[in-house]
Amino acid sequence: MNEESSKSLKELLCVALNHFNNQEWYDAHDVFEEIWNSVDGDERQVIQGMLQVSVSQFHLSKGNLNGATILLGEGLGRIKTRTKINLGIDLESFCLCLEDLLRKLQTEEALSENDKPFLKNL
Repeated sequence: MNEESSKSLKELLCVALNHFNNQEWYDAHDVFEEIWNSVDGDERQVIQGMLQVSVSQFHLSKGNLNGATILLGEGLGRIKTRTKINLGIDLESFCLCLEDLLRKLQTEEALSENDKPFLKNL
């Protein structure tokens, strides 16, 4: 992020994280998409991954396990190799959470409220 746009992007990221952590998946998706349209490179890939995770959770909330599993895997794949990107978010712990959730979805293990992904600031 360049210096000029960094403040507005940081503010947008804060809004997206709040929606995400409040399980407002559709709203989180919209804000992540706005951010995604304004960044490039690895940051763009990470934001796209978060966008995909948001949509996966929306699918999961509607009972679409197949769609949720596919999008979760795609989102995790985009983020996992880029955990050192500095967006002010703990991407490593986020990926661990996503890996556990993906495993449970793939093995059709029962999910609890604790399995919902959460984004933590660094």
